Amino acid sequence: MADERGRTPPGTNRPPPPGPVPGAPGTGPEAWAASQVAEPAGEVTENEGVSPVEDMDAKIAELEDRWLRSAAELDNLRKRIARDAERIRAEERARTVRELLPIIDNLDLALRHADADPGAVVEGVRAVRDQAVAMLARLGFPRHDEVGVPFNPAHHEAVGTVANPEVPPGTVADVVRPGYGDRERQLRPAAVIVSMTPE
Repeated sequence: MADERGRTPPGTNRPPPPGPVPGAPGTGPEAWAASQVAEPAGEVTENEGVSPVEDMDAKIAELEDRWLRSAAELDNLRKRIARDAERIRAEERARTVRELLPIIDNLDLALRHADADPGAVVEGVRAVRDQAVAMLARLGFPRHDEVGVPFNPAHHEAVGTVANPEVPPGTVADVVRPGYGDRERQLRPAAVIVSMTPE
């Protein structure tokens, strides 16, 4: 725009500063937002240079190693349990035999005096029997030869009946063979004669 003298004010004809041309490709808000995203700085990942197949092979090898170690530990545990079980069985056998030794000694003593006094043999055998019964009780297998108790199928085995008006029906009238042990530790039930109602 010229002044009164026809001169153009200084700076009026200066060209516009360089910049993007409106509507040109690569301009607008989308281009500006894209220009603000920093280029990746070349981050180094842990598996860089390793193919997926190689990575999978490494994981499979690790799992196979763990499996072999677990199988070896299980086998060692199985062998240790078997050794412990055999040791316990051997200790129990030795403990039982130690309990039997005094009984065998008393039987030898009774046989040694059998010719001198036959009556002493009977007393000796009875004493040895009592000693054996006491040994079984210490091992957890008490003797059961009670008479006059109610018949119990869990502890008694009926091998016969007898009509006995003096005792109630279903009562143990006689013991044919004693039983040993209780409940789950029962070696055998007592074989008994059971009373019944007279006809």
